[in-house]
Amino acid sequence: MNESRNFPTVAVAPMMDWTDRHCRYFLRLVSPNAELYTEMVTAAAIHHGDADRLLAFDESEHPLAVQLGGSDPELMTEASIEAANRGYDEININVGCPSDRVQSGQFGACLMDRPELVADCFRGMQASVDVPVTVKTRIGINDKDDEAFLYRFVDTLANAGCRRFIVHARIAILEGLSPKENRSVPPLNYERVFKFKRDYPELDVMLNGGLKTIADVDCILPNVDGVMIGREAYHNPWFLAELDRYLGHREDLPDRMDVVERMLPYIAAQIAKGVRLGSITRHMLGLFAGQPGARAWRRYLSENAFRKGAGIDVVESALAAMRDASQAA
Repeated sequence: MNESRNFPTVAVAPMMDWTDRHCRYFLRLVSPNAELYTEMVTAAAIHHGDADRLLAFDESEHPLAVQLGGSDPELMTEASIEAANRGYDEININVGCPSDRVQSGQFGACLMDRPELVADCFRGMQASVDVPVTVKTRIGINDKDDEAFLYRFVDTLANAGCRRFIVHARIAILEGLSPKENRSVPPLNYERVFKFKRDYPELDVMLNGGLKTIADVDCILPNVDGVMIGREAYHNPWFLAELDRYLGHREDLPDRMDVVERMLPYIAAQIAKGVRLGSITRHMLGLFAGQPGARAWRRYLSENAFRKGAGIDVVESALAAMRDASQAA
């Protein structure tokens, strides 16, 4: 099976309730190069639910990875086969989510303490698909905040054949902190991830956590193989376009208005299928972040996109409101 490929330098993190297929279609227009990840999809949901809905994507989204949650090797393998058959470029195992719901299902960050079980899942998954299976993890959990704990996990997975690790450079506190707090309260420890890469030069290591500026990325990239951007890519998607240019992936920035124009046929097609306008435009609120009239754009869409019968005229009116606000400023 094919266990390696050339990975992009920049990826957009899997974010629950955010990186759905509408968000990913939009982000691909902003950045042709960043690897996109689905929200976490549980292997059990694919087995018992509507795989067509859960795994749907547009061909324009490539390169695209699906993130799977689970700890049953048989179900994880079955879900991997289903995802690979549908054309995903990578299958990622979630060993980073700290939520109570995920822990109760015995997957997510708590699996750092069960590396052999994760390795069993990995072996079954990788043996059954022709795309790489990767792992997204933390640097530790609870009071297990040391290099030895991380390396025990990494060694077990690397010995099973895993060659790519995406590391959120914080520990996860599994009791007492909410998922939101787990993204900010435990301190970032970039140096542990840097040392991980130095000690395992044969592995592909991407760093996730706290990256908000080009300067942040510039400091990180010499020490790892790539970066994964989370909430900054969602709230300020133009950051991805700026990164593309900075990294030499494009010469000029695209036009934000052009991105909106290119979204309109997609929006119209989705509305015709019964999708509510707001389900798409909620992902576009940050497109004009920092630009004159951006607040008017956000306000108009937020107030009107979920109204019954809302169509692309709402988007056009939001653009007009933004132009009016910028001229009045």
